[in-house]
Amino acid sequence: MAEPTPAAPPEVDASRRRLITEAAGIVVSAVGFGFVYGLAARDAGFSPVEALAMSTLAFGGAAQFAAVGYVAGGLAWPGVVLLTALLNGRHLLYSAALAPWIRDRPFVERAAAAHLLTDESFALTMAHFRRLGRADMWGYWVAGIGATFIPWNIATLAGVMVGGSIPDPDQFGIDVIFPAAMIGLAVGLISGRREVVAAISGAAIGVVVALIAGPPIGIIAGGLIGPAIGLLVPAGAAAEPGDGPPAPPEPPGTGR
Repeated sequence: MAEPTPAAPPEVDASRRRLITEAAGIVVSAVGFGFVYGLAARDAGFSPVEALAMSTLAFGGAAQFAAVGYVAGGLAWPGVVLLTALLNGRHLLYSAALAPWIRDRPFVERAAAAHLLTDESFALTMAHFRRLGRADMWGYWVAGIGATFIPWNIATLAGVMVGGSIPDPDQFGIDVIFPAAMIGLAVGLISGRREVVAAISGAAIGVVVALIAGPPIGIIAGGLIGPAIGLLVPAGAAAEPGDGPPAPPEPPGTGR
């Protein structure tokens, strides 16, 4: 007879419940935004299989929207790949922030986590990890699979299959659901001076560049330059709690 799974400590249960509550809002926004992506993919000439394949294999949110726009505009595939890769450059920063928390996990598990890494799963996971002071992969899978991957793909299929009957989805305000949800999560992640500087700098740079060169370039510029500016804040002045998991205790007799 198998041993029963030990109950999670109370603080873990509490943080998981909060994660589920936060994830519920992301599910709603993922459904709305994924549906709009399905509409855009249909308008760009994607078949249901092609649209769903991109949502499953690429799973890039904003990059998927950019890709279907480039395809609709006739851009060659090498250009589509290059520009969407640049748009997703911010994920390098996300992965660097997550690395100290999950470095001890098996390679295959970390590879699967990398595929599910999005703005939303990162925001939900980092808030959860910081509350606990350690990694909890249960929370990561809830954020990456339950809150984003599954609802996004279901909504993609729905959008590309039934989108022809909706002449103008923007009239319902669907296009603002996801950004509004992400703003709420982002505010919760700002816990130190570095993050404040990065958020303000990234937003300002993104808006200015977007007005000059277009929204996709603005997102790339704000997402890459903002965090770089935030890192210029001295570590001592930043006084940021929870930047990584607590260091392991020193063995007895080695204290200074």
